[in-house]
Amino acid sequence: MILTLTLLLCAGILISGLLAVQLGNIVSAVISAGLASLFAAVVYVVLAAPDVAMTEASIGSGLSTMIFLYAIRKTRNGD
Repeated sequence: MILTLTLLLCAGILISGLLAVQLGNIVSAVISAGLASLFAAVVYVVLAAPDVAMTEASIGSGLSTMIFLYAIRKTRNGD
């Protein structure tokens, strides 16, 4: 059961990563990359590494995505 869940989550990481590369809209690509990090955090929880999962969720999925979205917003407005 855990193996199946891990494989499904890894497939989600791959699909999110491919979408991040293929999407034409940069905001959608950043959100897809953040989703890949979120899937990775869940994989770490399943594999019994909660400290790594918390770091991945907060830094990889949360903070990095917000910084990218903020930078995109600032450069599009011309500020």
